[in-house]
Amino acid sequence: MTIYKNLETQFEKLFRHIKVGSFKTRERYAKAFKRFMVFLAEKYHLQKLSNISEKHILSYLEYMQKKGLAASTVKTELAAIRFFHDNMPYTRNELPSNKRLKLAKRSFGGVDRTWTNREFNIIVGIAIDNNHNDFVSIMTLARYAGLRLEECFRIDTNDARKALEEGRLYVKGKGGLTRYVPINESIRVVLRNALSTTPIGQKLFVRLNDKTHLAMKRLQCFIVYHRKSFTDRRITFHGLRHTYAHEQYDKFIGEGYSDYKARKIVSELLGHHRDDVTRIYLSSGDDDV
Repeated sequence: MTIYKNLETQFEKLFRHIKVGSFKTRERYAKAFKRFMVFLAEKYHLQKLSNISEKHILSYLEYMQKKGLAASTVKTELAAIRFFHDNMPYTRNELPSNKRLKLAKRSFGGVDRTWTNREFNIIVGIAIDNNHNDFVSIMTLARYAGLRLEECFRIDTNDARKALEEGRLYVKGKGGLTRYVPINESIRVVLRNALSTTPIGQKLFVRLNDKTHLAMKRLQCFIVYHRKSFTDRRITFHGLRHTYAHEQYDKFIGEGYSDYKARKIVSELLGHHRDDVTRIYLSSGDDDV
């Protein structure tokens, strides 16, 4: 019996007795754990799953990073390892926490651009208190539809009306590229409210006689000015797009899509159709792409 087959036999016995979590989650984690077992068998010739230790985790982490896996994927793989390790009847070693592995906020070496729900709720509250309902609407479009700032300002009443009818928003993107993005109830509320106050044929968020670039600048400055009251991170409007990318990727992974397929769908939703750019979003790297 090969080393891997030996580990697989141990795993199958463990898997049969685990009842916690949904069946779908257990199946997804099982696939991830088996990938880890291949690594353990080939590199360490490990004989017993109960002997998994910190060195194995750190080594596997390095291996995944060198492969260029998205940060969200790496964290999911480690979550699977922890899940089965926690459910083993006996283990010799305690596994390192995500904090110790420096995986907080899914940032690997780069700057974390994503917003937390708390941060988003606070900035929305500040905007409401300052009578900037237009800012709330635009930030909501970035947060829940992944729109760039300039894409938000291109939306007119015709786009909004069609989106409410079809359940998807037609986005006029960067470099002349266009795309459709599905809308949720938060986006529906934004579009309905904007339609109620915007003359037919006009842009939703550009005031009469106002310059689009000045309107965009006001929102960016608003975020920069107020963020220091609730965070020491240099979060920007564009970070809301990173947050959307992370959540969509995690959703598709949770639905059983492969890492590559999930990234491909996210790239289409973001409107760039480039895997290298999607990897930047999912690792929270460079801004404004």
